[in-house]
Amino acid sequence: VTEAKKHKRIKAGRIHEAHEPVHIVVNKVGPFNNPTETYRYYSLPFCKSHATEDEELEHMVNEVDDEEAGGASSIEHADHRMRKEGAERHHQRLGESIMGDRRETSPYEITFGDAVDWRLLCSVTLGEEELTSFKDAIHQSFFFEMFVEDLPMWGYIGDIADEDYIIGEVEGSKTFLFSHLHFRIGINDGKIVSASVSTDSKRKVDITDVTKPTSVKFSYSVEFEEDDLPWRKRFSRYTDSGFVPRVFEIHWLSIINAFVLVLLLTAFLIVILMRVLKNDFARYMDIDEETMEEEESGWKLIHGDVFRFPVHNTLFASAIGTGTHLITATMIILILALTGFLSTTVRGSLLSGSVVTYCLTSCVSGYVSTRLYLQMNGKNWVRCALLTASLFPVPVAIVFMWVNSVALAKRSTSALPFGTLFTISCLYCLLCFPLTVFGAIAAKNYAKKDFDAPTRTTKVQREIPSEIPFYHSRFFQMCVAGFLPFSAIYIELHYIFASMWGHQIYTLFGILFFAFILIVIVTGFNTVALLYFQLAREDHRWWWPVFINGGMTGIFIYAYSFYFYFHRTGMSGILQGSFYFGYMAIVSFAIFLMLGSVAFHFSLAFVRYIYGRIKCD
Repeated sequence: VTEAKKHKRIKAGRIHEAHEPVHIVVNKVGPFNNPTETYRYYSLPFCKSHATEDEELEHMVNEVDDEEAGGASSIEHADHRMRKEGAERHHQRLGESIMGDRRETSPYEITFGDAVDWRLLCSVTLGEEELTSFKDAIHQSFFFEMFVEDLPMWGYIGDIADEDYIIGEVEGSKTFLFSHLHFRIGINDGKIVSASVSTDSKRKVDITDVTKPTSVKFSYSVEFEEDDLPWRKRFSRYTDSGFVPRVFEIHWLSIINAFVLVLLLTAFLIVILMRVLKNDFARYMDIDEETMEEEESGWKLIHGDVFRFPVHNTLFASAIGTGTHLITATMIILILALTGFLSTTVRGSLLSGSVVTYCLTSCVSGYVSTRLYLQMNGKNWVRCALLTASLFPVPVAIVFMWVNSVALAKRSTSALPFGTLFTISCLYCLLCFPLTVFGAIAAKNYAKKDFDAPTRTTKVQREIPSEIPFYHSRFFQMCVAGFLPFSAIYIELHYIFASMWGHQIYTLFGILFFAFILIVIVTGFNTVALLYFQLAREDHRWWWPVFINGGMTGIFIYAYSFYFYFHRTGMSGILQGSFYFGYMAIVSFAIFLMLGSVAFHFSLAFVRYIYGRIKCD
């Protein structure tokens, strides 16, 4: 379908006149357990055109004889001069295309306020190929998705009877195709505020034997009802949808329990740390120089090495800049979602808003990374800026090329169309990359280039003790650093995963914002505590360790994603697995960079503070 033939979007919230056409927009089909594995609605042989008036009257007589339909009023307001055709594309937003939507017209003829007891959509004879495609879809628990304005509707394509749970289809089992859909549309002051679709178990067709051509009468009925639900709250009922599993029960108590636990643990660490630091300060500042030479040990002993810049300073500065950029963009997105400037109910708005926000805030990464790089006596700031501009987008592009190739091979709607790819590429090339370079140039010309370390760095690097207990080892500290912040968000993580990789609509952004602030604070305090123990054992190589310790929560989240995939979902197949593990790797990498940069900023402030308070030669 060419771009010129695409239909305009159906505007939501308009006041309808009596007998005005109501458009049913079909979107996609796919296995219920694999939310990312979706295909065009018309990849299955559904009706693409409506039955003629003569066909309707002929079949309606049969329905009346069977006492299953209601009379001539079913087609009273139908305009047969303007037949609606299906499989014609609709224009879509950026976020909708990223989510894999492929909205198309349908032949359903519905007029506002006019109930329909039964009406023929089309009568077809399905051959072996069409029956096989329907049967395979039913055995994979395919569901379909439709829209009335912007309200989604879901339903199953068919059902199976007497099938073995483990073996599958056995002798005597039956496969049924649902041939009738019932639309229930709620209206309030001329506006459509609710919509749902259901199937009729009495009107189903046995398609068990695919070798025998089967005649199928696809039909539909429509019911309009007054609904007191305000139009602005029309999405509130989707969290209680019968089609969607009920897992979004109130979980404030669990969040509060996690918060209290983390608060107590963090307070415990702070109290212990402050008492130890107070004793260290008193000991280092009160004793005389001769005693200092004899007694000096611990973190003060490495004052000449603690501000020695790390190896691979270009990569380090780029990672800190990228992490700061990501956490800034995340904060802005959460604030916009909380304040209502970014609608979380408009399909795809959160994804498109995230892409645009990331691009608009790219100057943050360029500025922060280049400033830190120059403060660490870096000479090639252009290379730092280029690495910063590619550190996160390049892994995203690599993962995307793989999953998009798999989706294209499977002919799934999850494969982004060319127009969407072109739009995202233009956003990066014309907005994201130039703003990153602009931030780097601003840092080069205007940022403070002196690191201002409170102590002088010696020319000869001090030897680091090699014999340390296991609980001071790097691996043990990494595990501790990742576990505590992960425990703070573990409960909320389940609901986020269920929303990202299921059919949920996530609306608890207040709790998400709270959890995000909580994990930032816990990561900072936890990393500072571990840093003190590292400095106390005279290990001055703290730059990379604190960054990795802070980012370990991202590794824990990625490990949890394996548990969620294999024990909390029914997902399977190379397409769903590629999308799930590929994009979870990207999400975990983003969290690694974000919390790593948070840990560095907290740790740098801590190190400046303690070494700025002592007397050093």
